[in-house]
Amino acid sequence: MDLKEIGRAMRQRRVELGVNQRTVAELSGVAVNTLVAIERGEGNPQIATLTSLLDTLGLQLDVKLKVMDYETM
Repeated sequence: MDLKEIGRAMRQRRVELGVNQRTVAELSGVAVNTLVAIERGEGNPQIATLTSLLDTLGLQLDVKLKVMDYETM
């Protein structure tokens, strides 16, 4: 999952919840411009910023083992 996919998931969840970007930003302690950029798949946010936003939206970031190309041969 890349930042564009994370941003899309965050935006979709925010819309489902019926809240605007300003509200999510305020609740998570993140600048509105930062949230806007993340939802667009831009920037290079810190993990703490992402987790704060995701937590506010009721989402989580999972880390799992990646299957490498050479492992499928």
